[in-house]
Amino acid sequence: MSQTLPTNADIVSAAGRLKGHAVRTPLLCNDILDGLTGAQVFIKPECLQKTGSFKFRGAYNAISSLSEAERKAGVVACSSGNHAQGVAEAARLLGVSATIVMPLDAPAIKKARTERSGATVVGYDRASEDRDAIAAEICGRTGAAFIHPYNDARVIAGQGTCGMEIAEDLSAAGIACDRVLVCTGGGGLTAGVALAIHERFPGARIHAVEPQGFDDYRRSLEAGELLSNENLSGSACDALLSPSPGAIGFAINRDHLESALVVSDEEAFEAMRFAFNELKLVLEPGGAVTLAALLSAGKRFAGESIAIVLSGGNVDPGTFARIVSPES
Repeated sequence: MSQTLPTNADIVSAAGRLKGHAVRTPLLCNDILDGLTGAQVFIKPECLQKTGSFKFRGAYNAISSLSEAERKAGVVACSSGNHAQGVAEAARLLGVSATIVMPLDAPAIKKARTERSGATVVGYDRASEDRDAIAAEICGRTGAAFIHPYNDARVIAGQGTCGMEIAEDLSAAGIACDRVLVCTGGGGLTAGVALAIHERFPGARIHAVEPQGFDDYRRSLEAGELLSNENLSGSACDALLSPSPGAIGFAINRDHLESALVVSDEEAFEAMRFAFNELKLVLEPGGAVTLAALLSAGKRFAGESIAIVLSGGNVDPGTFARIVSPES
């Protein structure tokens, strides 16, 4: 695992590796959302990214950075689903074998799509087993490279291409960026986006957004040190349930973030309904928390230009139907 803090130059290099492989997702605007918030909102829909989330960016950059010998030994990753799919598909495209350590309660659609890309899935109990120990055993036995979902400079640089695209598109339109909201679990996406945004817009205020009860980033920022979540499960936002912030991302985020915002599951569900009805986008709960925070804020950020990252849309169809049509 790479321990060096990534820089904006690493993000630029990652963009070169990802060109022609990752989707350059658009920046979307919506009059209804602008009216509700009084802001000019720019939506980065990473639910439209390859494998349905931003995770493909970091996974592809990390695996494509491996030496030929490392690629021959394969890769291992831990994930509830989005990093799993990103690693599996990136590995498939690069001709590398992949093993994914995935919690047994991960959405079935994420497991199925991970296996569809050719990866081997090893299940574990999120509440009683240590996924990192399981992955370490596999790596030790096979010599495979471990691709951490967020605590890896190569992964963070890949995720940073999302922020780089936001900054480039806003600059091309002559629009200054006042504020950015990023869905946050371990903090890799947030760190990469923060680096890229502040390279172009140093005055932008950047917020992590987390699920209620799993606000380890908010508490860690306030304490100035890494703090853990008391529980490892218990929110519908499964994609964001990290044990604690990653050390590499936190070393970046503590200097770049304005604050961390917290939303409830019900607020995430309401954001999913809004995204489906008004934006025509399918989001998973964890991928909707930035929209949830913005809707919950009302006119708090009126008059500003705000970018929000919608990080993923890999939700079980039955679950999605129950959320968007709760009375049906």
